[in-house]
Amino acid sequence: MTTQLRVLDPAEWDEWYAAIVAAFGGIPDAEEEVELWRELIVADRSLGVWDGSVCVAATSTFPFRISVPGGAVVPAAGVTGVGVLPTHRRRGLLTAMMRRQLDDVRERGESLAVLTASEPAIYGRFGYGIATMALSAEIDTARVRVQLPPGADEVRLRYAKVEESLARCEELYARLVPRRPGMLARMPGWDRMTSLDPVAHRGGGSPSQCVLAERDGELVGYARYRVSTTDGPAGVAGAVSLSTLEAVDPAVSAALWRYLFDIDLTTVLKVKDRPVDDPFQHLVSDVRRCAPRLRDRLHLRLVELGAALEARTYAAPVDVVLEVEDAFCPWNAGRWRLRGDAKGASCTRSDDPAELALSVRELGAAYLGGCTLASLAGAGRVRELRPGALAEASTAFGSELAPWLPHGF
Repeated sequence: MTTQLRVLDPAEWDEWYAAIVAAFGGIPDAEEEVELWRELIVADRSLGVWDGSVCVAATSTFPFRISVPGGAVVPAAGVTGVGVLPTHRRRGLLTAMMRRQLDDVRERGESLAVLTASEPAIYGRFGYGIATMALSAEIDTARVRVQLPPGADEVRLRYAKVEESLARCEELYARLVPRRPGMLARMPGWDRMTSLDPVAHRGGGSPSQCVLAERDGELVGYARYRVSTTDGPAGVAGAVSLSTLEAVDPAVSAALWRYLFDIDLTTVLKVKDRPVDDPFQHLVSDVRRCAPRLRDRLHLRLVELGAALEARTYAAPVDVVLEVEDAFCPWNAGRWRLRGDAKGASCTRSDDPAELALSVRELGAAYLGGCTLASLAGAGRVRELRPGALAEASTAFGSELAPWLPHGF
């Protein structure tokens, strides 16, 4: 039978969403999670492939805004729910959806597309590069201590209910977004997604708990976590699982980390999806007993190359001609002259000789400053055509803070 790729009709939402669930193994989501997705997913940004009356492939994008080096918060399409039923794989359906999706994103004027990948090997061929990594750790809090910087003891910590403190926490989060590249400015409804706490997600642990950090009555940080305990021969042994932690300065951050280390009846602190330069690594007495590890997090694609490179600033002056390969979005292919510094940038078509050669995938990986062009060159993925061009561009694309995606989508 022939298949049809089309924009989602809201009346077909249940069948469309069922296809995504089936493509990801058929494990149903919690009812409250499904209802929130129903509110957040935008029908005219969603695509489905139909084989007769059956939806066999699906995807969507969210209208996000993401922080970039320099502090600007720019429009980006948040790609989500990419799935093809096992019965319809290897027929070109995924490629067709990604082709249509990127065309639609371009028409909307969004110069970036971002996603988190359940299978990272898939998206490089569509021009996505790994732009951020995530740090995880499992800390032995019985043997690792936190060394506090000056001012940490002046921070007041107060236990609070998640829902009652949500608005204040969201106000603080919004203030922090421009500080670090890769953070999402939360659109309406996303506060509920970050605080959603279905029983199925607790892994036998407690409901989500929240501690607020205040200074002179002002909220300056918060942490959300859950606790799980087991009763063994040596008594109660528990673990703290950190969901999120935000702080305005080092003293607040350290006070919150010490609180998490010192929760009674626990000896393990489980941390995931933190920035790779998270300061806790420099507060602990023994980093080896934290068992840090990394994995890919945000994948990023430049949809409109010129506009994307002009949207951010650069850590050092740069003037370089890029020879860009982009077979999937050919309007990006060719030579571009990038001129920029800490105040701004221009990126225009050029007939001058190329000085660096790379694909749009490498630009996506380096765009937020989390991956250097020099490291990509070491893997043979960037070629220097003018001596000195690589060092100049690699330094310019850097970021003072490592980029970080605080939550998935």
